[in-house]
Amino acid sequence: MGHCHASLLASRGILRVRGADARKYLQGLVSNDIGKAQGENAIHAGLLSPQGKILFDFFVVPEGDGFLIDVARDKADELLKRLLFYRLRAQVETEQEPSLAVAATWGGTPARPQGAIAYADPRLPELGFRLLLPKDTALADLGCETASESDYHGLRIRFGVPEGGRDYGFGDAFPHEALFDQLNGVDFAKGCYVGQEVVSRMEHRGTARKRIVPVEGEATLPAPGTSVEAGGVPIGTLGSVSGASGLALIRLDRAEDALAHGKALTAGGVAVALRRPGFARFEVPVAGALA
Repeated sequence: MGHCHASLLASRGILRVRGADARKYLQGLVSNDIGKAQGENAIHAGLLSPQGKILFDFFVVPEGDGFLIDVARDKADELLKRLLFYRLRAQVETEQEPSLAVAATWGGTPARPQGAIAYADPRLPELGFRLLLPKDTALADLGCETASESDYHGLRIRFGVPEGGRDYGFGDAFPHEALFDQLNGVDFAKGCYVGQEVVSRMEHRGTARKRIVPVEGEATLPAPGTSVEAGGVPIGTLGSVSGASGLALIRLDRAEDALAHGKALTAGGVAVALRRPGFARFEVPVAGALA
C-alpha cells in the first residue's frame, strides 16, 4: 500500500446534470463559478435560499457535456427536486446516478481505477483527493491504506473544514458562517445567483460575527448539538466531534468578550478552547489573545 489513506464515504450520493444548457443553468443557481469546473478541476459550492442561507452544499465535477454533483446522500432527493424546480425551459436533464460511489483519499496520490473520476478537494489541499468510483470498485484498487469514514471526518475536523448537516443546519447558516469565503465555496466576482445579494453584502460590510472554528476539549467532547457556553451563557453550538476535538459555530465577538473578562468556555461541562485554522483569514479569540 502507498502512504495515502482511502475512505468510502457512504453518506454521499451523486446527481448528474447534463445537456446543452447545463453550464449556464448551474451558473445562475450556485454560489461558485461553474467556469472553474473543467478538466480535472471541481468546485465546492452551495445552493442558497433567497435570504442567502445554505440549503445544500456540494461539489460540482465536470463530466462530458455536463456535471456530476457530489452531495450528502440524505439531501440528494431534495436537491434533485430543487434543481428540477429551477429548470424551467433550460435544455438540461437532471437525475440520480446510483452507479457511482464517493471515496476520499489523503496523505498521497491514489491510483485511478478504470471508470473513476478523481479531483483534488477544492476546499483545502490537505484534504487530498475525492474520487467518484463505479460501485464495484474495491478501495484496495486505489493503492491506499483503508480508513473509515470516521477517520476522514477526524481529518476534516483537525483541519477545521465544516460540512453541511454536521456542523451547521441547512437553511440556518450563511456561507460566511460556514467558511465558504475561506474555503473556495463562493465567487464574489461572478454574476447573479440565488441569494447573491445577501452574500455580497456580508462580504463588503464584514458582518460575519459567527464562524465555524475548531474547538479542543480538556476531555472527550459531548454530542453534536451541545451548547458552547461562556460563564453559563450560550455563545455557540458544537458540530462534528472526534474525541476531544470538534468544530463549533461560535459568536466570535461574544467569545472574545467572555475571554477578556476571564470567563471559561465549556461544552456540556467540558472546558474547551477555540483554535484558529491555518487557512483562516479572520481572527479567533483564545485565552489572553487573538489568534
